[in-house]
Amino acid sequence: MKTIADTLGVARSNLATKAKVAPCRRGRPPQREAELLAEIKQVIAGQPTYGYRRVHALIRRRRRDEGGAPVNVKRVYRVMKAHGLLLQRHTGDGVERRHDGRVAVDRPDIRWCSDGFEIGCDNGERVRIAFTLDCCDREAISWVATTGGINSGDIRDLMIESVERRFGLVNRLPVPIEWLSDNGSPYTASETRKLAREIGLLPCTTPIESPQSNGMAEAFVKTFKRDYAARQPASRCCQRAAPARRLV
Repeated sequence: MKTIADTLGVARSNLATKAKVAPCRRGRPPQREAELLAEIKQVIAGQPTYGYRRVHALIRRRRRDEGGAPVNVKRVYRVMKAHGLLLQRHTGDGVERRHDGRVAVDRPDIRWCSDGFEIGCDNGERVRIAFTLDCCDREAISWVATTGGINSGDIRDLMIESVERRFGLVNRLPVPIEWLSDNGSPYTASETRKLAREIGLLPCTTPIESPQSNGMAEAFVKTFKRDYAARQPASRCCQRAAPARRLV
């Protein structure tokens, strides 16, 4: 201590006094979690299947509209984890297939994926839906729906509608776009693949029994069924509807 005091040119008693002073706290003061917890519970009260990212987005949007302070997504995660409000990370039977590919792309209109699913109605009918999803921005570009079965003609209409929504009335895409789907007969039909190549789409199919290869479309179906179809009353299907119709 004496050597340090002599080097600094100060009294040794002065250094001893400062050493006893408690160091000051740096950084932001701890924030109250009760207010944020109440907001989180209010969001998931209506949608208990929402994860922390969607909860954060809704809280951030509400605070922005009301002029409140923004909230960090990591803080939302921490509060939800501390109070047991996070969703289960894994679902299913626990059997996972190895998949080393990457479905997502870095720019829009590089790869589109497509899949189909069905929803039961109050009158016993089932609505079958096929959709197109951009593998970059995850926008549902277009979709078709029918109370019958999805066939090759419906998928060809879906292709044309998707191209028109993104590029307008063109006969062929300015650059080729991959069209990723499973091996269902509407997608692998020769008429479907022929039309795809004529308008600039590059048909790509996933390996057999490998839903992870089209994981973005599978995730969209799961989210739609879990967060919307399962939470809303199924409306009565129109018996006078055409065999296939677009939901616009």
